[in-house]
Amino acid sequence: MTEQATSEAPACGLEETASESAHVPPTGPSGDTAAPQAPGGKQAPGGERASEPQESVPQPPDPAASAAPAAPTATDPALPREDVPSAPLLLAVEDVSDSSVTVSWEPPERLGRLGLQGYVLELRREGALDWVPVNARPMMVTQQTVRNLAVGDKFFVRVAAVSSAGAGPPAVLEQLVHIQETIEAPKIRVPRHLRQTYIRQVGESINLQIPFQGNPKPQALWTHNGHALDSQRVSVRTGDQDSILFIRSAQRSDSGCYELTVQLKGLEAKAAINILVIEKPGPPSSIRLLDVWSCNAALEWTPPQDTGNTELLGYTVQKADEKTGRWFTVLERYHPTTCTVSDLIVGNSYSFRVFSENLCGLSASAAVTKELAHIVKTDVVAKPKSFVERDFSEAPSFTQPLADHTSTPGYSTQLSCSVRASPKPKIIWMKNKMDIQGDPKYRALSEQGVCTLEIRKPSPFDSGVYTCKAINVLGEASVDCRLEVKASATH
Repeated sequence: MTEQATSEAPACGLEETASESAHVPPTGPSGDTAAPQAPGGKQAPGGERASEPQESVPQPPDPAASAAPAAPTATDPALPREDVPSAPLLLAVEDVSDSSVTVSWEPPERLGRLGLQGYVLELRREGALDWVPVNARPMMVTQQTVRNLAVGDKFFVRVAAVSSAGAGPPAVLEQLVHIQETIEAPKIRVPRHLRQTYIRQVGESINLQIPFQGNPKPQALWTHNGHALDSQRVSVRTGDQDSILFIRSAQRSDSGCYELTVQLKGLEAKAAINILVIEKPGPPSSIRLLDVWSCNAALEWTPPQDTGNTELLGYTVQKADEKTGRWFTVLERYHPTTCTVSDLIVGNSYSFRVFSENLCGLSASAAVTKELAHIVKTDVVAKPKSFVERDFSEAPSFTQPLADHTSTPGYSTQLSCSVRASPKPKIIWMKNKMDIQGDPKYRALSEQGVCTLEIRKPSPFDSGVYTCKAINVLGEASVDCRLEVKASATH
């Protein structure tokens, strides 16, 4: 690292895990705030270490600071060994970025009889002999971040514990710390509306803004269908976070696959955007009148030679009578190339035309029939179909027979059945083989083939076998049932 960077790093590049200065209680091996010192300057056991990191602010020098121990030096031989702390433990690099390094350590095993005043962190550039202190005064922290470093700096790190008796032996980091540029792999984020085919019309502008990520700034490269862009038609501007492709007036030749490649130190990301430039289609190549009959006309045409660089949505068929010359739409977005136009007015002559249609709209012109379709009134001769009358005559047959019935004296009851016959049959009711027609006690009804016999207030005497007989010219049929009228119980 340069001399200027080395001097700046200790001045404004320090972040610590505690905010106390050298006068706060020392930290213990566990990393928490230590307990207050006992009388006589001795440290009470069971100390704890502060855990919240805080960036330190350099303080101006004062007379007390000038009396404090300086950067770590060899321990004075005249001082007893137990007066100075031992070397900090487990010195390690926690994090290295492109402008800072964070180191941490554990408190020494021996704090010294006079108590611990803090730690002094020093850096030595590769190839240099002098160690430069990061903090001018001992700081009561076990983690420090040195900032404002330059990319490419290489240096060694050491830290020493300091007490009132002086600095103890330093702990030196064995491996060399190298500040390198942080590389963020390139990544392209294609906007949602560009993830499917991007459709523009001829003459419109194309403006693609594609965001990307990468650190340091990656190199962006555009291709069109695998070839380099035409700089006469396409302009590209690449910034730190996006790349913009611009075409002022799009032509059909601008359609295709545009691929953006973002490269960064052997890493790359690619994204493909499909662009389709379209225009209105041409008219159908030809049209002819196939046939005219009654109030109908059959047409046929051939597809257009130019579809406008996209698929057709169909055809629009229009008609115009010779008298008014006004065009009316008959079919819209019709896909076949043949059709029949119906409901033409008798006595009129018609012309027909067909437009092609795609996403841009109808073709600028249409294919028009050369000859007119004359709708002529024709004589229609009615040919009635011969009708064969069907004979529905049939002999009587009962579709629903009589059912045996039990009744209570004094309450009217009914016997019913249904019969089918043509012509309509004559219905005869009998009791025990005796005709009961004309008896006022009975009433016979027949409607729509349903035959009913009503017995008014029956008595036990009315019990017996009842018969319904149907007779017409084709035959006869009969059904029977038994009626039982139970006598009331007497006490």
